[in-house]
Order: sequence, then C-alpha cells, then structure tokens
Amino acid sequence: MKIALFSDIHSNLPALESFFLDLEKREIDAIYCLGDLVGYNIWPNEVIDEIRKRKIPTIAGNYDFGIGRNSNDCGCAYKTDDEKSNGAISISLTNKLINDKNRAYLRTLPAHIKVEFQLNGDTLNLLMVHGSPRKINEYLFEDRADKSMIRIMEQANADIMCFGHTHKPYHRTFKSPNESKLHYRHAINLGSIGKPKDSDNRGSYVILTINENSSIKNKDSISVKFVKFKYNIEKAASAVENSILPNSYADNLRNGY
Repeated sequence: MKIALFSDIHSNLPALESFFLDLEKREIDAIYCLGDLVGYNIWPNEVIDEIRKRKIPTIAGNYDFGIGRNSNDCGCAYKTDDEKSNGAISISLTNKLINDKNRAYLRTLPAHIKVEFQLNGDTLNLLMVHGSPRKINEYLFEDRADKSMIRIMEQANADIMCFGHTHKPYHRTFKSPNESKLHYRHAINLGSIGKPKDSDNRGSYVILTINENSSIKNKDSISVKFVKFKYNIEKAASAVENSILPNSYADNLRNGY
C-alpha cells in the first residue's frame, strides 16, 4: 500500500494545486492531510474546499484549531516581537476571510488518526498527528533526543508516527530498548506543502509504502520517500504582497524558510 501524507498548506493554493497535479503522476492507494490548512496567505477557503471536495481524511493543525474557534491565538511559537506582530496580522486576516461553513469544518477536525495493519503475526500501528501525540503544537525537531522520541511513541503505541508542524522533513528510525522483543519505530516529519522552512522553496510531502513483509522487527521493511515539487511561488508571494500580510511572508516563500 502506498500512502501519500502531506501537511502545512497554510492557505497556499498554488502549492496545493501543484501537489495534486504531482500526485496524479503516481500510484497512490490512500491520502491523508495532517493539518494546518490555513494561515499566512489569502486562500483559506479555497484550500479547505479543495481538501473537502476530494474527501481527504484530515486532522486539525494548531492554526486550524485556533481559526475553528474564532480565536486570535494560533498556538504558534513566535520568538520575537516582530514575529508576534506579523502573526497577529495573519490570524486576524484568516479569521476575517474564513466563511462559516469552513470554520465549522475546522472546528470538528479530529486530533489524531490511527491506522492498524495486521501483518506477519503482529500489528503495525500508523499514528498521524500534527505536532505530537501529546500536544497539537509541540515541535518535534530532528535533533530531539532519542529517549524522548521513543518515550513519546511508546506512550502513544505508535510504530510509525507521521507529523508536520516544524515544516522541516526528516525520517528517523529507533530500536526500542525497553521491550523484550525486537521492535523498530519510525518518526516521519512530512515537511510542508505551502510554507517550507528547510531552505528549499519547493513543496514537500511523503509517500509511505507498507508491503506484505512490513514488520516492527525489520527497520527496512517500510519505505519512506520524500517528494519535492515545484509550484508557482511568485503567484503565492505576490498574493501576500498585495494583501495586508507582511512582505516577509513572501520572502519566506521565495527562500524556503
């Protein structure tokens, strides 16, 4: 089974449209969205409409959670006064643009999706979250200590944990030290469709392959492919510059940070 997973579109309609075009070239059996559909650009309704039209199972990101509740807090970890000021403009505009139907949709999105595979005499649990199983806006960066990541995954009973939020893609494999039987776990950050922060301005998503031999006992029995795709960055950046949003958001899109 080939599963496409994506997240962090952030109202970037040109990026989402190019993602769907890229997906059409590939043989995909299932698709999931791991949240943050809105914020930082001018197309929150259009992005939500595209997701809903395709009936894609979707979980709430921290920005979706805030907008769904008409809040002025997106749960974002802004570090400077400038970031906080810019963020306030973004969430205010998103709250102004979003229609009632789509706000209700965001409000009712689930926090997690779990899929259990039964293969080779054992189970293989795929857990999809936005930030972490513990908190919607917890950042799981690539340098998180092994012990911490293993503990988070063990507590959530996750053999494969897919998430977004940091906008920086990576795949880490862990051998659980506290179990009597051989047990490998995978932590997969999808990167971002519409607001990458890994110095690569292309959109990013993941194709996860589960086959008949996939097992918690074999760390190489699942395949994780990171897909990068180009989109019309200037259209997305110009939309920012022609709105009340800070021009720095357009620079972010052009530079991938």
